[in-house]
Amino acid sequence: MTLEENFEKLDQVMEKLSDDSLPLEEAFDLYKEGMGLLDNCRKVIEDVEKKVSELAQ
Repeated sequence: MTLEENFEKLDQVMEKLSDDSLPLEEAFDLYKEGMGLLDNCRKVIEDVEKKVSELAQ
């Protein structure tokens, strides 16, 4: 997924997590999904930073 797609999905997860009536198990699953999405975002950003660094040399 692209960074933008990851952010969109992360927004959806955060919106669902803000529901106070969300069962705990579902909230935990959404939390794990969100953490995975954050990890994906971090990896994409690190890759972009490496490419920019290589171009700057």
